[in-house]
Amino acid sequence: MQLRPKIKTEWSRKLAYAVGLITTDGNLSKDQRHMTFVSKDLVLVKTFSRCLGINNKISLKRGGFTNSQLSSFVQFTNVKFYNFLLSIGLMPAKSKILKQIIIPNKYFFHFLRGHFDGDGTFYSYWDKRWKSSFMFYLSFASASKEHLVWLRHKINELLGLKGELKKLPYAGVYKLNYAKKEGAVIIKKLYFKSSGLRLERKYKKVYTALAIDKKNP
Repeated sequence: MQLRPKIKTEWSRKLAYAVGLITTDGNLSKDQRHMTFVSKDLVLVKTFSRCLGINNKISLKRGGFTNSQLSSFVQFTNVKFYNFLLSIGLMPAKSKILKQIIIPNKYFFHFLRGHFDGDGTFYSYWDKRWKSSFMFYLSFASASKEHLVWLRHKINELLGLKGELKKLPYAGVYKLNYAKKEGAVIIKKLYFKSSGLRLERKYKKVYTALAIDKKNP
């Protein structure tokens, strides 16, 4: 028997983070009732469930490709929450048509951290062109260019950062990149009051790089 959790729709850090996750790795069924969150990180599915107060069973499935990696997912039913997600800009089959998400500025960076934990990337490297030059990039990905255009505008509005939006060389995926100086500004906001609402694997990767950079100014 599928559980029908009561989910609060008043904005909070937990709700904003969960909305960030479902924006990237969630799915709204066309039946206007069911929602699913999928991730290769079991801990992220558990955090998502905890944020919304969901006790539904977490299951496993493979992707559509042969020998693809197992992913964890949770599916739940809640018409009120489904309609709430519609009202803020989410929809079924959202990948390529997603636009802005209506979220209060107060909770935007909790939402952005969920977005980053879902489909964001962080990488760092030593730039061989310059002696002791350590670089890093913070990126957000989406199949919808318009969604990343909105995200870029929102970050610029709140932090005055420009970023760089580009289409990747493979099918219909876009990335919004922030290089070292701008990335550091976002990171500071991203992890403010983030305890318990973050993917520790990414958090440790980011702050390990920042520690290296601090030692090599």
